[in-house]
Amino acid sequence: MHVALTVNDFLRRAEEVYPDRIAVVDEPDQPAESWGSFTYAEMAAKARAIAAHLDALGIGQGERVAVVSHNSARLLTALFGVSGSGRVLVPVNFRLVAEEVKYIVEHCGARVLYVDPELEDGLADVQCEHRFVIGSATDAPAEHADPLPWVYDEDSTATINYTSGTTARPKGVQLTHRNVWLNATTFGWQLGINDRDVYLHTLPQFHCNGWGVLYSVTGMGAQHIILRKVDGAEILRRVERHGITVMCGAPAVANMILDAASNWDGPIPGHGRVRIVCAGAPPPTKTIERIETELGWEFIQIYGLTETTPLLTMNRTRAEFDALTPGERAIKLSRAGAPAIGVQMHISPDGEVLARGNHVMAGYWNQPEATADAMHAAADDSDGQAWFHSGDGGLLDADGYLTISDRKKDVIITGGENVSSIEVEDAVFSHPDVVEVAVIGVPDEKWGESVMALVVLTAGSTLTEAELIAHTRTKLAHYKCPKRVEFRKALARTTTGKLQKFKLREPFWADMDRKVH
Repeated sequence: MHVALTVNDFLRRAEEVYPDRIAVVDEPDQPAESWGSFTYAEMAAKARAIAAHLDALGIGQGERVAVVSHNSARLLTALFGVSGSGRVLVPVNFRLVAEEVKYIVEHCGARVLYVDPELEDGLADVQCEHRFVIGSATDAPAEHADPLPWVYDEDSTATINYTSGTTARPKGVQLTHRNVWLNATTFGWQLGINDRDVYLHTLPQFHCNGWGVLYSVTGMGAQHIILRKVDGAEILRRVERHGITVMCGAPAVANMILDAASNWDGPIPGHGRVRIVCAGAPPPTKTIERIETELGWEFIQIYGLTETTPLLTMNRTRAEFDALTPGERAIKLSRAGAPAIGVQMHISPDGEVLARGNHVMAGYWNQPEATADAMHAAADDSDGQAWFHSGDGGLLDADGYLTISDRKKDVIITGGENVSSIEVEDAVFSHPDVVEVAVIGVPDEKWGESVMALVVLTAGSTLTEAELIAHTRTKLAHYKCPKRVEFRKALARTTTGKLQKFKLREPFWADMDRKVH
């Protein structure tokens, strides 16, 4: 017997086992789009209503539905209502500017676009065959509507998640139902998700579908607490008010919480109860130690990419670490982690991290050449089977744990967001006074890395750093824009005229053990 693995399995179990349990507590201060609190039975009904609405619009199975939204109960439910009815959900980064969103909507061929009311004005120029403002009277039908049946196919695409990489435009990562299902169950198992957990949405839901933890939490009947905008003090208040036990985010989120805790009046909430999962870049060992000693929370690190749904490795404390001091334990936990169940890891001869497993994407949407470039055999592997090439440099130690040491691709990770240096260079170079530009990532205490532009101007130009940054903000989301600009007379190149960015980065990383931060 073969039963297809689909996202429906998670919400169906929650509806059957925990129908009357409060599933979601939506943001209370967003009346235009908030659904308030509702049960798992109601969540399933809402998901079916989304599917029925798409039926009424004539949106066929396999067609794309894009959503640009902050964290919300509606986006969470759309993970099931859209994908679970055979359509493809395209969750779009709400920080992107209109030009970037327009590209994604057009590239994926979305016929439906849902836009957060807060983003409506800024995205007014982004048009689609069917365009709805979330929370408007026309964005969904009555919740008693029954959708058309879908013949489950675990190899069909559940979501397309756009990620910045080595090209000037983001690539659409096709994640299948099988990818999503196995990532969610593996992640949930190793994280220990259970029906007593309360999950706080500190991680953007568009980020690889909230890393897949959203499905794990749903399938176990745990509770979702929506957090629309990240703030350290507000996170602590939610932990206290709702009894939060699990959250995910970039190291910058952990730093926000630590900063807020230093001004917290009274005992820090969640002591001995909260697990905080970090990814994006390895945080300093001091940060890891402070999470244990100052918050009393468990620090867990994972490594992965959107292309791997994302879980490849996990590092959480184990029995062998119990006798260590917090500082010694932090050193152990600073590694990216051991391969997750079902994941194979390999380091290529030139030091690149390769991976193989059921979490690896089906491919890049309508980009077969990019797919072939990312997934092919390793030079030192005789079996000829494909490996996913991460573009990260790393090593596997004697314990089998992965440490990320460098980036072999032109990607900067700032505050957990991927930034293509080539995309930023295009935006900088579009200014008429710019002759040459090289964009690199440099260490940043708050964001891990920040975007820096090294620029050569036309003779006699009086262009300032502030003016050039302002120019890029008309082209790109703010987090992608340079935080610093350094004007130079020339940029060193090879004899063939090629920029060597690793040499341009060297002075900024000279005091660092690893070339990622």
